[in-house]
Amino acid sequence: MNELQGKVAAVTGAASGIGLASTEAMINAGATVVLVDRDAEALDRVCGRLGDRAVPLIIDLLKPESCASLLDGVLAKAGRLDILHANAGTYIGGDLTETNLDAIDRMLNLNVNAVMKNVHTVAPHMIERGSGDIIVTSSVAGHFPVPWEPVYSASKWAMTCFVQTMRRQLLKHGIRVGSVSPGPVISALLKDWPEENLRKAKESGGLIEPKEVAEAVLFMLTRPRTVTIRDVVILPSAFDI
Repeated sequence: MNELQGKVAAVTGAASGIGLASTEAMINAGATVVLVDRDAEALDRVCGRLGDRAVPLIIDLLKPESCASLLDGVLAKAGRLDILHANAGTYIGGDLTETNLDAIDRMLNLNVNAVMKNVHTVAPHMIERGSGDIIVTSSVAGHFPVPWEPVYSASKWAMTCFVQTMRRQLLKHGIRVGSVSPGPVISALLKDWPEENLRKAKESGGLIEPKEVAEAVLFMLTRPRTVTIRDVVILPSAFDI
């Protein structure tokens, strides 16, 4: 399967979880993938396993200068950019009154601001080339007000709006914009889930694997250019929200 043969993708938060699974799926489909992450050790380990079409790019998206270097870094390493999967994010759950204020800033900066900045950075390159794909990792929490995660859910609602507005701004330039919105995924983000919620999800089979989200991403990327998959909500069949 070489549906992405010759394409160059950049994936943020690529060293683990959904980002890593998305990277693996794109490489298997023929793409060269620039793995964007701040964890240099994890990037070296992953890229060593994945081979020559996995290219590491160390960026801390929470540092403005580093975040702004994304396109320059990709072009320096791969020469072009066809696909951006803006995947990096973090999670806060629980009562708002018990949430650390610095944690709120960090989460909103990563889940919202960094995504907007990344799209702002890469869009001119894609506009000049007249083609491109931008996919944002959102969440089912961006489509339903989840009462035990008010900050996280609000950040993903922001992404739902951002994707729908940017799709309209960029479609005339041949650029497709969409989001994939998983339910609970087995990943490091779940470490912050309320213990009781996590226990119930595990017992009921209410979790999905990152590779299942990656398959949805690949589906979005491999549709004919006349088709945009704007929103994919992918849930464990046993998940009830």
